Amino acid sequence: MSNNLIKIKPQTNRTDVDEGGGGDNAYNVSMTLAPSELQRILHQSHYTNATSFLSNSFKANLLIDSTTICEKSGALDSIEYPKEKADILFSQFLEVWKIRANGSDVFDTIQDLIFACAGVLESAKQEASRYGEEKGRSNSWKWLEQELKTWKLLYALYKDRTLVQCGDEAMGFDGATLGGSEKEVISQLYNCNSTLREYQLIIDWLEACYECRDYGPLIGHTTDRSVSWENTLFQLKKKKQLAFGTGAEIVKSIDPDAPIREKRPLHALDEEDSMRLSRCLFQEVRQGRIDEATSMCKYYGQSWRAAIFEGWRLHEDPNYDTIGANKSEKLSIEGNPRRDIWKKCAWLMADSKKFDEYTRAIAGAFSGHLDSLKSLLGNSWEDLLWAYLKVQVDIRVESEIRACCLKPYHPLPEEYWNSKMSLEQIFDELLVHNDAEVRDYAQSKIGITQKYFILDNISELLQQMRHWIDNEDAECETECIPITPHMLRFLTHIVLFMRQIGRVDIEDAAYQQNHIIAAYVECLITMGDAQLVAFYTATLPSKTSVSLYSKFLEKIHKKEARSIALEEAINVGLNVEEITRHAVETIRHTMPTDSDMTSSLQAGEITEFDQRKIKALEWLTFLPAQRGELLWQANAMTRTYLAENKIECVRAISNMIPSDSLAQIIKLYSTKDDIPYREDCSIKEYLSYKVYLAAIDSFDEWTRLYHNRPKEPEPAMMGANFTERVACEHREQVYRAELNHWHITLQEHVKVCRDSLYNVLVFPEMGWLIDPDAPKTFNSNNVAWETRLTQLEKLRSICIPEIVLLLYKVLHVSKDFQGCIKLADDIASETRQLYKVYTKHKLADLLSKLADSSLELLNKKLDPWGYSAQI
Repeated sequence: MSNNLIKIKPQTNRTDVDEGGGGDNAYNVSMTLAPSELQRILHQSHYTNATSFLSNSFKANLLIDSTTICEKSGALDSIEYPKEKADILFSQFLEVWKIRANGSDVFDTIQDLIFACAGVLESAKQEASRYGEEKGRSNSWKWLEQELKTWKLLYALYKDRTLVQCGDEAMGFDGATLGGSEKEVISQLYNCNSTLREYQLIIDWLEACYECRDYGPLIGHTTDRSVSWENTLFQLKKKKQLAFGTGAEIVKSIDPDAPIREKRPLHALDEEDSMRLSRCLFQEVRQGRIDEATSMCKYYGQSWRAAIFEGWRLHEDPNYDTIGANKSEKLSIEGNPRRDIWKKCAWLMADSKKFDEYTRAIAGAFSGHLDSLKSLLGNSWEDLLWAYLKVQVDIRVESEIRACCLKPYHPLPEEYWNSKMSLEQIFDELLVHNDAEVRDYAQSKIGITQKYFILDNISELLQQMRHWIDNEDAECETECIPITPHMLRFLTHIVLFMRQIGRVDIEDAAYQQNHIIAAYVECLITMGDAQLVAFYTATLPSKTSVSLYSKFLEKIHKKEARSIALEEAINVGLNVEEITRHAVETIRHTMPTDSDMTSSLQAGEITEFDQRKIKALEWLTFLPAQRGELLWQANAMTRTYLAENKIECVRAISNMIPSDSLAQIIKLYSTKDDIPYREDCSIKEYLSYKVYLAAIDSFDEWTRLYHNRPKEPEPAMMGANFTERVACEHREQVYRAELNHWHITLQEHVKVCRDSLYNVLVFPEMGWLIDPDAPKTFNSNNVAWETRLTQLEKLRSICIPEIVLLLYKVLHVSKDFQGCIKLADDIASETRQLYKVYTKHKLADLLSKLADSSLELLNKKLDPWGYSAQI
C-alpha cells in the first residue's frame, strides 16, 4: 500500500504534523525519519521554501558568510546566464564538506548539499522567469533537477540503512505478533522488515519528486463548488421544459452507479468535468496527497468518491485494549472493518474496462492492480517505478495481514498475487520497456545511479562511474548528457559520502574511487581554483595527489597565485615538498614544440619556452627547507643550458636563486659538517657555475672595453683658419686624455678578467665541477646520479678548454706572452690534471697558439718560455 497504510511521511500540511494534531493525520509510525524531516527533505518538490531555509538554517550551520546561497548566485550575473550560474555549487559543496566532514552526523552534510542545489535551482528559475527565458533555458536545469532528486533519494535510503537498520539489529526485532489488529500487525511489520520500509521510502521519494503534468485547465478552472453532475441533473429535472434536446441519450438516474448500470453517458459537460476531476484526483494520489484528494471530492460534490478513499485504511478497535478508567467509555473504531471486501471491489473496478483510465488507476493504486497503473503511466520511469513499488508494498502488507490477523478474509483474485516481483525484476522490466523514454532513462547515468542506490550495490555503481569517465561502457552512453563538470562533482561527492558511512570496500574499490575523484580534480584544474583543487586532491593516495597537484602547479605562472596554491596545499596536508619537486622536474624535462623552436630572438633574449622552464624554479623558493632541492634542480637545468651554449639562460637561472640559499641550507642542518652529501655536491656545483658566470661576464666586459678604443680625431685641413686649428688641437688633447684613461681602465680589466678566468682553472678542492669525496655510506650507483656525473664530465671537457682559450686571448692581446706560456704549466700540472679534459684536436689547437706566443717572445730576444736568453 504506501504511506497510506503506515504514514511514514505526512500527507497534509506541515503544521498538523509538527503540532501533533489528532485524528488520522496526526497518526505516524516513522520507521526512518521524523515526519518533519521527510516533509522538509522529500516533500519540497517545487523548492518553494528553499530560499528562506537557506537564508537561515544553511547559513547558520555552515558559517560561510553573511549572504545566502541565492545572494551568492546573484554575484555571478556577469557570467553567461544561466548555465554558469550553477558553478557556485563547486565552492558551496566544498564549504559544506569541509565543515561537515568531521561531524558526527554525516547526513547533515547531505541535507546541506540538498538545500544548496535547491537554492541555486530556484534562484536560476526565478531569474529566468524574470527575463522571460525559462522555456529556452529549461535544458540547462535538467541535470541539476535530477541531481537534487538523487540526493534526496540517497538521504532517505542510507539514513535508514545506516541508522535505523543497525538499531533494528541491535534490538533484535523478531517479527509480527499473531492476533493483533491490522494496524498493529503492519506497524510491527514496518519495524522489523527493512526491505518493505525501503520500498515505502522510495515511494515517498517518488511522490515528493513528482511534477504535475500540464493537462490543460484544472477542475477548479471550470467548476465551482456545487452538486455533482449539475448539467445532467438540470437536464433530467427540466427535460419537459427544454425546447431542444441534446441529441444524445443520457442517464435516467443520478446515482453514482447509473452510467455503468444503464450503460449511458452523462451530459457531455459533466463527462468532461468528471474526466478532469479524475485526472486531478489521480495526480493527488500520485503525490501521496490522499487527504487533499478526499477534500477535492467533497468540494466538487462527489462525496461517494471521498468515501472510496477511506476504504483502504487499516482496521483497529482500541476498545479491546482499553483498561482502567476508560473501560466504560467506548472509543471510535479506526479504519475499515470490511477492508477485504472493499479491496476486492477496488481491484475489480481497476480491472474493469467500463471506467476511465484515471478512475481505474486510482482504484489500482489502492488495490495493487498493476496493469491499470502501467497503462496510464507508460512513458515515465519514475511513474512506472512508483506503480511497481505501490503494488509490491500492497501485496506484502496484504500477505502479512492475512497471515497474522485471526479473522477470515475474502480471497483476492489470483492475478493479484502473481504481481509480486523483486527489485531486480522491476528494473529489468524498465530496462526493456516498450516506451523509448523509459528505456533511455533506465540506461541514463542518473537512472543507473538511482537504480544502484535503491539496490544498495555501490561497488557496481563505482564500476559504472569509472566506465562513464573512461567512455568504455557503450551501453550507458545512449543518453545525450555527457560527463560534465557538475556530473563529476556529483559523482565525487557520492564517493566521499560512501567512504564516510563505510559502504564501500576501500581496498577492492580503491581504484574506481580514486579514478572518479581524480577525474573531478582534473576538471577543477581547468577552473584554476586552488582551494577546490587542493581539498579534493588531498582525498587521493599520496602518489596520485602528488602527480595531480603538481600538474595544477604547472599551469600557474604568477608568483602571488603560486603562493596561494602552496598555502592551500599546506592547509589540507598535501606533501608540498614532493609536489613542487615533481612539478619542477616535469617542467624541466618538457621538450619544446616546433613553435617554441622557430621563434626568432635577438642577442641576449630568452625564448618564452625557456623562460617558463626557468621560472618553474620559483616553486622551490617559497619554503626555506627546499633550498637544497632548489640548488639541485637549478644545477640540473644549468647543465642542460650550458651544453646548449645558452649562457643567457644560465644567468637567468642564477638570478632565480635567492642570495640567502646557502645560509638557509647551513641553518637547516646546523653546521657545514652535518650537510648531507647530495646537498654538499649541489652547493659546490652551484658555486662552480657562479665562478664560471663571473669569468664569462668579466671576459665580455673586457671585450666590450677592448673594442671601444677612443677614435683618433682627423687632423686639420690644409689652409684651415685659426679657429679650426684651435678646435683640432682641443680634440687632440681630449683624445689623448681618453686614450690614456682607456689604457689604464683596460689594464685594470685585464687583471680582473685574468683572475676571474683563472678562478675556474684553480677552483678549490679537487677542481671545477668535481664532487667532494663521497662517504662510504652513500650509494652512487643509481641511474640519476651516474647520469649527473657523466654530464659534469662532459661539461668540464667543453667549458675548461673554452676558458683556457679566453684566458689565452686576454693575455695574448695584452702582450703578456709569458703568461700565455705559463698556461701550459697549469694545464700539464698533476695537481688538477686539466689536460685530461682535452681531446687531441683541442690540445693541438692550444699548443699551436702557445707556439705563436713563444715566437713573440723569441722576437723580443727572450727564450721560448719568456726568460732572458743565455749566450
